[in-house]
Amino acid sequence: QVQLVESGGGLVQAGGSLRLSCAASGGTFSRYTMGWFRQPPGKEREFVAAIRWHDDTPYYTDSVKGRFTTTRGSSANTVTLQMNSLKPEDTAVYYCAAEASRRMFLGATYYSSEENYSYWGQGTQVTVSS
Repeated sequence: QVQLVESGGGLVQAGGSLRLSCAASGGTFSRYTMGWFRQPPGKEREFVAAIRWHDDTPYYTDSVKGRFTTTRGSSANTVTLQMNSLKPEDTAVYYCAAEASRRMFLGATYYSSEENYSYWGQGTQVTVSS
């Protein structure tokens, strides 16, 4: 059973940075596309970013392009989300998720849909003050 644990959330002022990490255990991490989603207060969960399993191609929602970067970490079983130039509207609970189909060359439309992810972390709170 794959387990995902996020860390690195917290409170930051607008314009600041945070780095989220997601540690995976119980599976072959290198074969999963890893996604990041967030749920702002009172809103539905939404796609933020993903990194494809077979070639590390990243995908981002438009609102975070140029500010957020997702990479596989120095540890083989971690993925990170570097968040720069944070805005109050980035305030949300952030979740990492693993997509385990091992299908190749899927694109943004597929990876942005949370229904395609099999495993989820518990979430970490990010609060950006104005």
